[in-house]
Amino acid sequence: MAALAAVLTVPFAGYAQLFGGDDTARKQIAEQQKRIDGLRQQHEELVARMARIEESLKNQPVLDLATQFELFRQEVKSLRGQIEVLGNNIDGTAKRQRDMYVDLDTRLRRLEQPAASAPPSSPVPAAPAPAASSAAPAQGAPAAPGDEGRAYEAAQNQRRIGNYQGTIAAFQAFLAQYPKSTLAPRAQYWIGDSYFNLRDFKNAIASQQTLIKTYPESSSVPDALLNIASSQMEMGDTASAKKTLDGLVARFPASEAAEKARRRLATLK
Repeated sequence: MAALAAVLTVPFAGYAQLFGGDDTARKQIAEQQKRIDGLRQQHEELVARMARIEESLKNQPVLDLATQFELFRQEVKSLRGQIEVLGNNIDGTAKRQRDMYVDLDTRLRRLEQPAASAPPSSPVPAAPAPAASSAAPAQGAPAAPGDEGRAYEAAQNQRRIGNYQGTIAAFQAFLAQYPKSTLAPRAQYWIGDSYFNLRDFKNAIASQQTLIKTYPESSSVPDALLNIASSQMEMGDTASAKKTLDGLVARFPASEAAEKARRRLATLK
């Protein structure tokens, strides 16, 4: 009976926090909660019946007592099956909502960087390279116009196809070659975001903290803070996530990331 009672304590708060901005997910989880409450009440009634059966043990014929226990056992078995089905439904709903969120968030972020879709132009045409330099340029030599944009876009292509390990390696190489690039803060952001998608939340947080420390004036800082909060929530550290979201709203109240932070904070209160 103790094991059955433990099954009934399904943690719904985590799902509600994760998809606080999704009304459909909240309604589905609320409906599942109502059904679990009903099953819990049935369980309590069965426990009461068991107590009554035990009380009447002295006065009941053995055959009647065995019949009642068998009926009780079948009801408990049916109740356990219903709980397992509900648990599976909740897990499936949460996974679908998480996948939808990640897909939508990825598309929105892709639109945030229109400059990355075309290599930066140079006002002065580059002089033709001498024939002897047809091989790869020596380390420390200035890069040819467009190389920076092409390297960034190549890393983005790895992210778009879901190769997050390749994305991390490509953007790290980009930062090593173009540390002063205007795209460097965003490259650092995508490294942290890729770690998040790999569910390596500690490295995701560390990468975004590097962005904040190295490029404190970058417009990518609000997104980095939001990604840190998401990682903290995934790790179950709700208190730290709330603190990060509060700081984001206070420092960058007009940013799109702050608007998302407000919606998430509303679910944590």
